[in-house]
Amino acid sequence: MTEAVSKIKRELLLEGLDCANCAMKIEDGVRKMDGISSCSVNFAKSTLTFESPEDRGEWVSEITKKIKKLEPHVSVRELNPRTARVHSQGTHGHSHDGHAHAHEGHNHGAGDHEAHDHADGHDHGHSHDHGSAGIRIMSIRLAAGAVITAAAMLLPVTGWAELAIFLAAYLITGGDIVLQALRNIARGQVFDEYFLMSVATIGAFCVGQYPEGVAVMLFYQIGEMFQGIAVNRSRKSISAMMDLRPDYANLKTADGTKQVTPEEVGVGDTIVVRPGEKIPLDGKVTEGRSMADTSALTGESVPRILEAGDEVLSGFINKNGVLTIEVTKIYGESTAAKILDLVQNASSNKAPTENFITKFARLYTPVVVIVALLLALVPPLVVSGATFSDWIYRALIFLVISCPCALVVSIPLGFFGGIGAASKAGILVKGSNYLEALNDVKYFVFDKTGTLTKGTFRLTETRPAHDGIRPEQLLEYAAFAEFHSSHPIAESIRDAYGKEMDVSRIQDYNEVAGHGVRVRLDGAQLLAGNAKLLKDEGMEAQQPDAPGTVVYVAVDGKYAGYLLISDEVKEDAAQAVGALQKRGKQTVMLTGDARPVAEKVGKLLGVNEVHAELLPQDKVEHMERLSRLKQPKEKIAFVGDGMNDTPVLARADVGIAMGGLGSDAAIEAADIVIMNDEPSKIVTALGIAGRTRQIVWQNIIFALAVKGVFLLLGAFGIATMWEAVFSDVGVTLLAVLNAMRVLKLK
Repeated sequence: MTEAVSKIKRELLLEGLDCANCAMKIEDGVRKMDGISSCSVNFAKSTLTFESPEDRGEWVSEITKKIKKLEPHVSVRELNPRTARVHSQGTHGHSHDGHAHAHEGHNHGAGDHEAHDHADGHDHGHSHDHGSAGIRIMSIRLAAGAVITAAAMLLPVTGWAELAIFLAAYLITGGDIVLQALRNIARGQVFDEYFLMSVATIGAFCVGQYPEGVAVMLFYQIGEMFQGIAVNRSRKSISAMMDLRPDYANLKTADGTKQVTPEEVGVGDTIVVRPGEKIPLDGKVTEGRSMADTSALTGESVPRILEAGDEVLSGFINKNGVLTIEVTKIYGESTAAKILDLVQNASSNKAPTENFITKFARLYTPVVVIVALLLALVPPLVVSGATFSDWIYRALIFLVISCPCALVVSIPLGFFGGIGAASKAGILVKGSNYLEALNDVKYFVFDKTGTLTKGTFRLTETRPAHDGIRPEQLLEYAAFAEFHSSHPIAESIRDAYGKEMDVSRIQDYNEVAGHGVRVRLDGAQLLAGNAKLLKDEGMEAQQPDAPGTVVYVAVDGKYAGYLLISDEVKEDAAQAVGALQKRGKQTVMLTGDARPVAEKVGKLLGVNEVHAELLPQDKVEHMERLSRLKQPKEKIAFVGDGMNDTPVLARADVGIAMGGLGSDAAIEAADIVIMNDEPSKIVTALGIAGRTRQIVWQNIIFALAVKGVFLLLGAFGIATMWEAVFSDVGVTLLAVLNAMRVLKLK
């Protein structure tokens, strides 16, 4: 654990952010500001999150100035200023792929609702605006430009008159692009898409290709408009899919019920949920019986029956009855808020492919401009008969084709779609880096209890060692010995005993790590635990034939008998293990349970390796051993229920937690959380990860191949400006539409 640090964390909404390249520039610019410790721009959500060690009131205005300087068309406003408080926290020492990430609880104020609405593809007002008003203005401009261009081509005008008409069409269509390029150059920001487009189109005018100069700008703007619409559509579909956020809560007061925002409800308050309404906060049902649709959280389509005493989670939808619920968590701590936060912030943990493309685009554009310059100047000077106008035209085509938009937009969108598709299936992935890492996992290491088995233990046998002890007496000894333990086995023994227990009968309670418990009951010395505990005390114990966990009991140094506790295997565990092995994965089970029980379960499920009777540090040692066995590219995933498995979850390349429902520790420690405890969801997650990688690489290869072909055609003078525009705008559009396919995962 590192020591607690005070940091201020704030989130800004960037209205009008519709190009991934702009997002990249803003992130880079803000990150370099003095005093900013971290900055992440989430293009899919249109937000910027920054952290700084000190709370300077003017941070927001300073960052706004910086953004205005970089991208004047982006307007900035702070989301949820209420969270702008200093929170002191220890980071969660949990490092994967060489970068540690600290999970923190976010305080979701009412402002978050706005954030959510805006992430849905808010209508932004600027030149590239893809809101309905912006689209209308843009359409009128483009139509006017097209009509004037057609008139100039059809009318019998030449010389200055022809130039004037084409120039008017050009300024109506793309004046804003040229203006933006000039502003950026004035700020020392030369190589971007505005610059490429302006140079190419103005160059076309210089070499007398007026119609093509206007046409390139026209198609570029049409492409940008469609691309913005496509990006917004995918933003919307992801936000709609994660539409867990409740709009209101019916709070029960002395005067009846009143509608309030979920943030206004406190712990212990009572709320009423009517049929068809979303359950707004986590709590316990006190009255009523109903069916609930839990699919938004668990991906499960079968409704769950809720009645008095049942725990409920925010995000469930009440189907038919009226439920009265006592609230157990404030909204910021509720399951829905945490999940929304996880899914929406997932894209700040970028995958290696995304980081690679960002770096690639940074180097690629200047290189292309230099090559274009050489292409324009060298051949006319070296090759006899080559004219400057011809080679300048080719260089301009080369520039238009080279714009890296397709890659920069579609790749983050592909990963964001993958994370969205996973959350739809009840799998929470905390970042595209983990989604990508899943593809390289060779070893899936499972905990047994609560992961492959249900973790619901039942006492199946009570066997005293001699006639001097009755079975119920043996059970009483065990129940009192396990009085203070929170282990599921201890709970099952106390449940089986089922009587009122007087704590004053217990003295000198002492837990022996990994072995059991030593305690005095009414003056008698009791031992309850595994065979190792008896062995240390010099006692022999009989080994039962039936599988299950054995709790041995000794009284005053004499062996008194054993209790057998059994746990059921989950219905889909064998299917999950089989499916993983079919994909060529190695499965390993690590458990603290007795060897006979572990081996029996391992055999039943067909696990490759079983290691039993392990303490938490032994599990970490086994993980170390596996990491020495694997190839450098391969990764290890650990699947546990997240409570006692934190050290192993932290050691794994990908930590997967079961029991996301209600287990806060699991949600905190893991990189992927399976919301409904089904091991088979791991196979689903692998499928989504594979499909996401496939689509992302299809986009990379497609974009680079098409650009490569057209760059060659352009250099040899075969491709014209028209083809150049298709290769830029068309490829971007196709790549964005392809990225949206991830969402349609069945």
